Amino acid sequence: MCTRCDRPVSATSAISAASTWNPRRAFLLAAAGAALSAPALAQVDVGNASVARNLVPADRIEAAGVQQYGQLLEQARAKNALAGDSNPQLQRLRAIAQRLIPFATPWNSRARDWRWEVNLIGSKQINAFCMPGGKIAFFTGILEQLKLTDDEVAMVMGHEMAHALREHARARMAKSAGTGAALSIGAQLLGWGQVGDLAARAGTQLLTLKFSRSDETEADLVGLELAARAGYDPKASVSLWQKMAAASKNQGSLNFLSTHPSGPDRITKLEANLPKVEKLYRDAKKS
Repeated sequence: MCTRCDRPVSATSAISAASTWNPRRAFLLAAAGAALSAPALAQVDVGNASVARNLVPADRIEAAGVQQYGQLLEQARAKNALAGDSNPQLQRLRAIAQRLIPFATPWNSRARDWRWEVNLIGSKQINAFCMPGGKIAFFTGILEQLKLTDDEVAMVMGHEMAHALREHARARMAKSAGTGAALSIGAQLLGWGQVGDLAARAGTQLLTLKFSRSDETEADLVGLELAARAGYDPKASVSLWQKMAAASKNQGSLNFLSTHPSGPDRITKLEANLPKVEKLYRDAKKS
């Protein structure tokens, strides 16, 4: 059983729903500053999400994520590497997700309708991700090799969820197609066919997409707050990245670190934000 909502939405219907998207209207919305703001009661300060993302239909990026996620699960199933519902580690991941997900919607109203899903793939890779639309996967390597506590798992999961909630992939796809320039010269230069091609390419790029340093900082801080509100110790964010750094030294290049670079600056920023979420954590533990 997967953590998901009850209303089924196929990838095909999602793409069809997006077919009425109008690039000229999207440009006007973007130019008007229709950016996703941090929740009014947010404790961490990450500002507004990228305006560029408004030039690419969210439905199409999410549909691409659903498609690639399904393909990855099928490949894992074919290799007998997809954990079954009775797997204790998978049950652990889903239990943590169930505590985090209720705090997602304030960061992105679309998350209310996402079909959240959590799966575990048997692999030595130290990796985890959350596709646009709430499709979460962990590899056994990140749990076993780093010996993550529940608090540390929550920090990884919160971080990955934050990438999806802040729509970093959507913004990066827009910028990679040159739509960032369209913000200044007009959306009439961006035709529907180009956006369709973009969504098609997204299905093969989402797993290897490299986010900017500012994206990573946002994901760290939003994930930190999500986990704290769910009752997970914020200090685990520091111990997590200390473990990542140690694993990188011992094993060389890690898949996770290829898209989530570590470093002392990352830990310093997390430490500076711990006081902002400590009360959230204490209140959550009391309740």
